Amino acid sequence: MATQAPPTSLRFLTDSFKRFLPNSQAVALAIILIVSFVLIYSLTDLLMPVFVSIVLAYLLEGLVSKAENMKMPRLPAVYTVFSVFMACLVFLLFYLLPMVTQQAVELVQHIPEIINRAQTGIMHLPEMYPKFVSESKIQQIMFAVQRELLTYGQNVLSFSAASVLRLVSVMIYLFLVPMMVFFFLKDKQQLINWFLQFMPSDRNLTVRVWEEVDMQIGNYVRGKFVEVFILWAVSYVTYATMGLNYAMLLAVLMGLQVIIPYIGATLVTFPVLGVAYFQWGLGSDEFMYIVIAYSIIQALDGVVLVPILFSEAVNLHAIAIIVAILFFGGLWGFWGVFLAIPLATVVKAVLTAWPRIGDKNLNTNY
Repeated sequence: MATQAPPTSLRFLTDSFKRFLPNSQAVALAIILIVSFVLIYSLTDLLMPVFVSIVLAYLLEGLVSKAENMKMPRLPAVYTVFSVFMACLVFLLFYLLPMVTQQAVELVQHIPEIINRAQTGIMHLPEMYPKFVSESKIQQIMFAVQRELLTYGQNVLSFSAASVLRLVSVMIYLFLVPMMVFFFLKDKQQLINWFLQFMPSDRNLTVRVWEEVDMQIGNYVRGKFVEVFILWAVSYVTYATMGLNYAMLLAVLMGLQVIIPYIGATLVTFPVLGVAYFQWGLGSDEFMYIVIAYSIIQALDGVVLVPILFSEAVNLHAIAIIVAILFFGGLWGFWGVFLAIPLATVVKAVLTAWPRIGDKNLNTNY
């Protein structure tokens, strides 16, 4: 009696295990990915200054490399780039941050006035549209909004109290992070050589993935910082020239909104147009000018800045970007959101380079 052939799905699974398990390069890549993910996930709270320093050093390395390409020795290039970085940090801490904080406090202080004005306008809706909106329903909505704002205010106060307790830690981080960034730049090759001694010797597939991802991540991170800076500067000049209140605060929000693709642009629309509405009213010319200026800035970002800055980035589907933001943002908060697209690019590069059945060129040296 002839032996019955195994099902197609079982045969595919068996062939896959036979293909991957003896493959030292695939095993090495899998081990590196798993160990890196576990260490980063488990040590994020303890080593967050180190991870932040690595990201900043990676960002500045591009500038150092460009200086080296202009025939400048590495050490003077590191000192020059690090000096510019420290100047930007001082500007951020002692000029931009106090101004944004002051405008945020002023906006919070005017929230009761804004709510009263909004409530007055909303209470006219039952008179204008009696068939669609009832007065009792409006009162229920306003009560729910006031209750949520009260809860939010209490959470803000609790956060402020906790922030005071963390002030010492913040001051320590402000000292440690720049110092580590400097040494990561200065001793880059020495640190890489030390790290490589713990890596598997058969790592050709890992090198292939890294070479494919390195340029993508570097271009994305540096391009995103440039995009944030340009949007912040253009927005501040525009809003300040037009006399919009809280111009610096809104400009910072305009810059930071690009960190969260799709979602950020939607969220920042409400504060910008809301401030303009409560400052000038819906039917004023100034409000329409702000709407036009805001629309032009967003359009220039999408049509001009993004194609120029991210022309070499790997194309990802919108669903993949949103899933990456939700997943990595849930794991690592702000930095997870900021690095969601580069991390998604890493995942895509791994899946693209991962050995498949019938791939005869796997063991080629790179």
